[in-house]
Amino acid sequence: MGQALVVIVGFASGFLVAGGVASVMIGLGILTRFIGISHTARQILWYEDAIFLGAMVGDVVTLFDFELAIGAWMLVIAGLFIGIFIGGWIMALAEIVDIFPVYSRRLGIKRNVSWLVIALAAGKVVGSLLFFFRHLG
Repeated sequence: MGQALVVIVGFASGFLVAGGVASVMIGLGILTRFIGISHTARQILWYEDAIFLGAMVGDVVTLFDFELAIGAWMLVIAGLFIGIFIGGWIMALAEIVDIFPVYSRRLGIKRNVSWLVIALAAGKVVGSLLFFFRHLG
């Protein structure tokens, strides 16, 4: 009986987390931006399902200790998709707090602000790679 209660509470928490994640993504404009860039507005239900399932899988992975033998290439592919997702969050948050106009004004950049964005993204990628390779090796 106690295990069943834990399972029910865990899945109920997953539903709440999925709803919260979806509302934050919509509030920040991440989802609408991804849909606009990819011209996939007809598949909005697939996006909603993917967000919901991702949050649920995240709950299960967090609650239970298990290993998957997926191989190095699958790990690289998963890392790529996770990086794209986290990068989308970071860029959306940066736009919300108007970090790019502040940086360009402080640095005196009047033209080619896109290079500033590319430099920030490249710095994030290089820093992440250095961190992971240093800790994996």
